[in-house]
Amino acid sequence: MSLQVRPATLRDAKAIAQLHTLSAQAVYKGLIPDEHLKTMSVEKRQAYWREAIEYCEPQVQVAVEDDKIVGFVGYDRSRDEKSRPTTGEIWAIYAAPSHWNQGVGLALWDAAREGLQEEGCTNVTAWVPLRNERAIRFHELAGFKREMSTAKTAVVGGVKIEEVRLKRSLN
Repeated sequence: MSLQVRPATLRDAKAIAQLHTLSAQAVYKGLIPDEHLKTMSVEKRQAYWREAIEYCEPQVQVAVEDDKIVGFVGYDRSRDEKSRPTTGEIWAIYAAPSHWNQGVGLALWDAAREGLQEEGCTNVTAWVPLRNERAIRFHELAGFKREMSTAKTAVVGGVKIEEVRLKRSLN
């Protein structure tokens, strides 16, 4: 696989939104009611990612294979109120289901880590649903550790989803 990771451009917003929707529907199947998964809007996500790319909040990188976007990562400073200014956060990291377990996530994580280090971050966090075993396993393999005292509940599609923050040093 010849994979290239590069900064996202405004032209990438639609492809990122489509991939985000497709991946989220695959990841959250069985965790969130199907009725809610079907209502996930590419248009809303496209507007979100277009704005993120335009204003670099979060910074967005895409993984490209044969001119097709097969993954993306959004990262920036931590959004947690009590975090230090040197703490970064992975806001989102997704690979196309067709590219799971093929190194796309690792390539995106490497790019995000480098970007966060360039910004002066010394630690990085990510919020992950506890029942998203694939994401938990990915982050733990990348050196993140669970901070169980941070568990919180988010309501998605009328379902309570328990999330936990994972953290690791960037040194």
